[in-house]
Amino acid sequence: MKKIESPTLEEAYAKAASEFGCSVTALQVEIVQFPSKGVMGLFKKSAIIIANLPHTAVQKTEKPVVVKEEVAIETPPYSEPEELVLGDEFYEQADDFEEASEMEEDFYELSAQECADEVKEQINILFKDICFDINHVDVSVYDENTLLVEFTGVDAALMIGKEGYRYKALSYMLFNWINAAYGMQLRLEIAEFLKNQEESISRYLVNVCDVIDQDGRAQTKVLDGVLVQIALKQLRDRYPDRYVAIRSTRDGGKFIIINSYHEY
Repeated sequence: MKKIESPTLEEAYAKAASEFGCSVTALQVEIVQFPSKGVMGLFKKSAIIIANLPHTAVQKTEKPVVVKEEVAIETPPYSEPEELVLGDEFYEQADDFEEASEMEEDFYELSAQECADEVKEQINILFKDICFDINHVDVSVYDENTLLVEFTGVDAALMIGKEGYRYKALSYMLFNWINAAYGMQLRLEIAEFLKNQEESISRYLVNVCDVIDQDGRAQTKVLDGVLVQIALKQLRDRYPDRYVAIRSTRDGGKFIIINSYHEY
């Protein structure tokens, strides 16, 4: 008895026959898991079977025989989501939907509003069975280069996670999809988390800006990954003529330095 895992049931059957050195029809097979493509390259599942060769079956040949015959396997009905033009990475989503040539052709034809409409449809397919009680995810155009994705509802705050770890993971996942597929930036808002963080950073930067205005240079304290990006944007907006950059401590912490370009 052997457990076999492969991308498809056909490959699993062929692999089992090869390992037992017999015909596929001689095997007793139990399907443990049916394969699934998932949604947008996520939640993909392989086929898993348990194969056994009964004692009454024909004995193995001395050398394993690679079985090339195809076996028709009945799989449960699977409803494919509407295809979406996707890019590569976080996760190789393009392979599940369209050829690269088709993707590039559609990429430049979509307006910001059309991008928002497509993302809204697909993101609600992805999160429709989530265990959290959330409202329909809203996606709108924040500016010509940015999409605003908003999660609201009774359990929306739970999607932020302790110290924002779920927020950061979700932001990373959605950005890599949206930016690769549509060339758009992402503004992710979950239960006003981003708004509150921006207000908190604005209050903190008041003293930092006073030092910059007086001495011409300053640096922030070590900031969390979400906060350091918010602070970087606010400081660059306020001081477009100064050098504003992120620096790292030895233990991986992040902070921002601000000075004149000639001091860099």
